[in-house]
Amino acid sequence: MEFTHIDVFLEYYGKVRQRTKRLLDIIPDDKMDWTPIKGKFTFADLIRHLAAIERFMYAENVQGKPSRYPGCGKELAVGREAVLRFFDQCHEESMAIFATLTPENLSGKCVTPAGTSITTWKWLRLLPEHEIHHRGQIYTYAGFLGIKTPPIYGMTSEQVAEASRGSDA
Repeated sequence: MEFTHIDVFLEYYGKVRQRTKRLLDIIPDDKMDWTPIKGKFTFADLIRHLAAIERFMYAENVQGKPSRYPGCGKELAVGREAVLRFFDQCHEESMAIFATLTPENLSGKCVTPAGTSITTWKWLRLLPEHEIHHRGQIYTYAGFLGIKTPPIYGMTSEQVAEASRGSDA
């Protein structure tokens, strides 16, 4: 997906974020610090990571600034309410920054934390990919705990299979 106007990206990424938010809303309070493997991301770590990468890496880089990613530790936010508030606040700030990008900005270059020069729209295109990757981890964690998750596009796999059986005629 190539885009030359930021509105195209903002609309697309807004929809990605809505699907992520629906998932985050079902994580129980008492499971925010749960991880399936000691030393790996918890639910809260993943949420803080998504928030901080968006705001302090992507939003900084597209402005021509270096990454200020602080990590995803508890110093950023503790407890379900605070973690979700941090997630929303970082997103609002990021979207406001992204909304200022002109077609010239998008076709220009920015520098990644690895020091790689990349076309700004291509760098932004990786942001939803990153979020979707970690959203998959959250779905997996929820599955390990037996938490019923929302279908990503309105139907479960079983519902799609059932609806598809009627289309053989």
